[in-house]
Amino acid sequence: MGAAGVSRRTVFGLVTTAALLALPSPARAAPLLTSIPVGRRPQAVAVNPVTGVCHVANTADRTVSVIDQGRTVATVPTGGVPADLAVDERTGLVYVANRTPGTTAVLDSGRVTNVVASGSEPAALALDADTYRLYVASGEAGAVRVLDLFQGALAATIEAPGQGFSSAAIDGRTGYFAGLHTGTVEVLDLDAGEFTASIPVGDGPAGLAVHHGTGTVYVANSGIHHMTVIDGEQIRTILLRSEASSVAVHQATHTVYANGGPDGLVRIDGARGEITGELALGINPGQVAVDQRTGAVHVTDPLHDRLHVITGF
Repeated sequence: MGAAGVSRRTVFGLVTTAALLALPSPARAAPLLTSIPVGRRPQAVAVNPVTGVCHVANTADRTVSVIDQGRTVATVPTGGVPADLAVDERTGLVYVANRTPGTTAVLDSGRVTNVVASGSEPAALALDADTYRLYVASGEAGAVRVLDLFQGALAATIEAPGQGFSSAAIDGRTGYFAGLHTGTVEVLDLDAGEFTASIPVGDGPAGLAVHHGTGTVYVANSGIHHMTVIDGEQIRTILLRSEASSVAVHQATHTVYANGGPDGLVRIDGARGEITGELALGINPGQVAVDQRTGAVHVTDPLHDRLHVITGF
């Protein structure tokens, strides 16, 4: 990820036409970029796939910004430094991992309704919608806490390999946890409550996402210029022009987005495993999420306290 390469006027126009870098791909209209002010040092971002409401974790403010229809409608103190977000599309509840003081906050309609102790430095969340349990992975220790969301309390602690996790995702009855310091993805059998495999990936895996239709896992490696793709027993890499720390998948089209482009984003055709576009934003992008309804890509801008929403990319 590189430093800013365009003027602030270009980046921060409320509605700006962003130039797509020339790569072999079918002709398409230029993407449209909308820039929305949020809190200080935004990082994690999550979009409700049913309503399109977006939540942004502001680490310096210790708040979450709630964004609906292109504007911030609420700013919610979380009681700690927010590290990750998980959205329950069925209830609209939002779960916030507070790295300090080690809690998970529950947000309902723009307010905190419950806070659950979640162990040392919770850093990554994965929601199991089938059992209504939330998996809270520590960023500094080999442990995953399991929260019973019906009871609003800690249900179990699963000992895990490694030295803490940076990202997590669930596909069916399997959980995937990225080990930032070990260069691995640890595989959790949700029903057995045990880790069953350790998959070597690239240096510093920081982001992880799954395409649920195929079970393919995409890993953004923050220490090397490639993305790791785990497809069953097959592991392959996609060369990027910059390190990536976040990745998201548009499920309907199997399109993968990561912050591994030059000062911006990269788009990958997941079915073919090929890069199909790059979008220069002139920023050092933070985390990435996709609106599953519209395909709009959301990317945080920690340096300028903005959320950029890109349509048509």
